[in-house]
Amino acid sequence: MPAARKCPRGRPRDDELIARRREEILEAATRLFAADGFARTDVQAVADELGVGKGTVYRYFETKEALFLAAADQAMHRLREAVHAVVDEQADPLEQIAAAVHAYLAYFDAHPECVELLILERAAFKDRKKPTYFEHRDANVGRWHELFRGLVATGRVREAPVEEFTETISDLLYGTIFTNHFAGRREPMELQAHRILKTLFLGMLSEPERARYSRAAGRRCTS
Repeated sequence: MPAARKCPRGRPRDDELIARRREEILEAATRLFAADGFARTDVQAVADELGVGKGTVYRYFETKEALFLAAADQAMHRLREAVHAVVDEQADPLEQIAAAVHAYLAYFDAHPECVELLILERAAFKDRKKPTYFEHRDANVGRWHELFRGLVATGRVREAPVEEFTETISDLLYGTIFTNHFAGRREPMELQAHRILKTLFLGMLSEPERARYSRAAGRRCTS
């Protein structure tokens, strides 16, 4: 006679509930870490913010360090989603770049707590080989390399290693979010994005000065 099948005990796993609870924990942790710093934020404070027991938080994240790094990782995932959402609506590659710049600045403008996480990570986790921000940047830069290769191939952008373009734009935007955060944004975000794009796309030098600079740069490179 075959053995009777055992019925599973307890409540069935609810993946949606688990995902939702994880998001709630990370959102609360982000707010508290940004407001109070890493060292002064206790896991109990996160639990209190959500009205749950401390053990509930530890079921999702084994340590405070894991909780913080997961919050930083979530912030960068959401940045990528925000940028890609607007970029994918544009067909023209130059419009995709413009949309990405606007979306990037808008994201950090709307979520200053994410800038705080980047600052805190650098202070609290100096031994990390690569901060979360740069892990995400390096994992996603391939898409932009391909875009710039296409622009160079079609003659819409001057010939140069595509890394020259992506790294320069990345460094410019990265610096901008910290300037805005520490010194305050002195103009509307849309105007700031437009000014950055105007300088990127049109440059600063007049046509005669571009030619003179190119000749001088060529001499410096061969000397």
